Amino acid sequence: MKDFVVAKEWWTASEIGTAGLPDMPRTRQGVEAMAKSLGWRAQPEFARRRSGRGGGWEYHWRLFPSRAQRELLAASEATSGEDGQDMDRGEAWAWFDGLPEATKSTAKERLRVLKEVESLTMATTKYLAVSMVSTRIGKSERTIWNWFGMVEGVDEVDWLPYLAPRHRAGQTTGQKAEADQPFYDWLKAEYLRLEGPSFRSSYRRVVDLCAKKGVEPLTERTAKRWLDGTIPRVSQVFMRKGTKGLLACFPPLIRDRSTLSAMEGVNADCHKIDVFVTWPGFDKPIRPQIVAFQDLYSGKILSWAVDVDPNKLAVMTAFRQMLKSWGIPKHCLFDNGMEFANKWLSGGAKFRFRYPVRDEEPLGVLEMLGVEIHFATPGHGQAKPIERAFRDLASDVAKDPRFAGAYVGHKPDAKPENYMSRAIELEDFLRVVGEGIARHNARQGRLSDTAQGRSFDQTFAESYAQAPIRKATDEQLRLCLMAQKVCKLHSTHGRMTLYQNAYWSDWMNEIAGRKVVARFNPEDLHSGVYIYSLDGEFLGYAACQQKSEFFDVASAEAAGKAKARRLREQRRAAKELRPISVGGLAKEYDKLPAPAETTVEAKVVKLANREEIRRLEDRKRGALIAKPVPSPETSPEQDAQLLEFNANFGARKPAAEAEETARDRFFRAKAIEERSEAGEPVGREEAAWYRRYAETAEYRSNLTMFEKFGAESIR
Repeated sequence: MKDFVVAKEWWTASEIGTAGLPDMPRTRQGVEAMAKSLGWRAQPEFARRRSGRGGGWEYHWRLFPSRAQRELLAASEATSGEDGQDMDRGEAWAWFDGLPEATKSTAKERLRVLKEVESLTMATTKYLAVSMVSTRIGKSERTIWNWFGMVEGVDEVDWLPYLAPRHRAGQTTGQKAEADQPFYDWLKAEYLRLEGPSFRSSYRRVVDLCAKKGVEPLTERTAKRWLDGTIPRVSQVFMRKGTKGLLACFPPLIRDRSTLSAMEGVNADCHKIDVFVTWPGFDKPIRPQIVAFQDLYSGKILSWAVDVDPNKLAVMTAFRQMLKSWGIPKHCLFDNGMEFANKWLSGGAKFRFRYPVRDEEPLGVLEMLGVEIHFATPGHGQAKPIERAFRDLASDVAKDPRFAGAYVGHKPDAKPENYMSRAIELEDFLRVVGEGIARHNARQGRLSDTAQGRSFDQTFAESYAQAPIRKATDEQLRLCLMAQKVCKLHSTHGRMTLYQNAYWSDWMNEIAGRKVVARFNPEDLHSGVYIYSLDGEFLGYAACQQKSEFFDVASAEAAGKAKARRLREQRRAAKELRPISVGGLAKEYDKLPAPAETTVEAKVVKLANREEIRRLEDRKRGALIAKPVPSPETSPEQDAQLLEFNANFGARKPAAEAEETARDRFFRAKAIEERSEAGEPVGREEAAWYRRYAETAEYRSNLTMFEKFGAESIR
């Protein structure tokens, strides 16, 4: 230890850094960081502003770690002697607190002897009392009188620390082993790395290096003591185990759930059941996943759902069941898994560990219900109380006698002897799991701060009866059952396509081309969709336009009637919206007086030359004289083409072909069908025309007439 003032109570950050005390930083910046993290300045009795030049802060030695305090006291004792009388009561008790238990026991035995002597002085002299007690305990009278001398002038309530053996405070006088500086540097570099080698193997490699470099090392035990005394344990753990190891050195935050109430907050997670189950549609037995919601206040499991793997449908099912049975919570604490961070549930959340958060994403169910979303820190199971409930389920439910032979063990190397000898039917599995969760909630003797010996059911029921609960409406329950997806409506008629299904209603014409949120039942896509704006405003319902049979005349007639109905409605609406027709508006324009004709006299006149005047006079006489154009030389082939053009010029054009009738189109299609059935080639354009024509109502109606009455019925 470096030199410092003995019995010094107040220390500046620079003095602490240069003192080299155990478990303390070696620089002023490190001390200030330590003081800030431990909140030293928030304790006014142990931290104060420095009044001298330069200002700053001073800290009392009581704030130092225990090993640093013991070294300060030991140094003080070595300077002041072995009687320890110069220590005040605070220093004495702090020094005593750091002593081993054996030394404390010796002090307690001495105190008991002195108390016995003091009690006997009520009936006899102190000298006789010391003699009697010394004979009984087998100690000399001089020893007992020495013990009285150790506490002379000390208040009786503070005797215990002064009776402790004083040799514990003495400084060692032996010669300390020293090594060359490279040895210390190499040992730290070798041992303090993330691979985590053992100290013995690190020491051997460093000693081999020292032998080759001519460096003097320490012995193995001395080197280990030097390393532990120089580098704090927390720093060693961080350098050898990284961030995860460092976090394990500090206890987790203890959250007080007694300040909550029933349904004020819930948490949810997934758990794979350690039981093989026969699942419909799977060739082999599987281990299902359970999704459960738990009340944070009471610990009661409120709802649950089972599926083959964690997914958003199972989460939404369990969440809807909780809303229907118990109400809407204020807070939801979720695992950071993708099944909980899905945008059906958490869309619009400010922060997620999964999926990017975008401004244009639709609001999820929780945001629309006003539930505040919280996501647990990844890799911290202690942040989710439901993990404790899953441990009970793994022990009680998975090992139920009715699951014998289907239990797989809680880890790969814990498989029972009858592993995979049978599988449980899904119906039996759900029944046993439901009974197990009910027993879990009803079990008495829970030791949590809120249960206090009661069951989770009783704890929840007591608070639920007094807490303000928000009940879910039918509309809110329907939202929880539905998935959501952002779609863009058709730019012309507003129809929406979702998973190869078309959805449309009359009112969607008004929002054609817009992006909307479609909420739908993923298990029944034909039941229609409920359309919302991106802000969560309900716009309307759209039915599914299911595809009709290829030759379904009734569907075609129904579509035609619907088209005619919409046309009549729009004509009626047009008359109401436009009370004056276009013809009436034109008559009104005709009634207006004609505007007076205005003439404009040219201000600038261009003089014509003689040639232009002559041409104008010739035109008046009906003779147009053109300038002679020299004819270019032509080839014999060009002359022949010119003669043919002159011969055909002025000939009558052939008459246009007659327009194809509906009968012609139908039998043209029938001819293509016959060629296709006979295996004869059909041209690409013919095939394309046939596919388009076969979808028309003309073809379907003519085909029906042809099949019933023959070719004569086609007109």
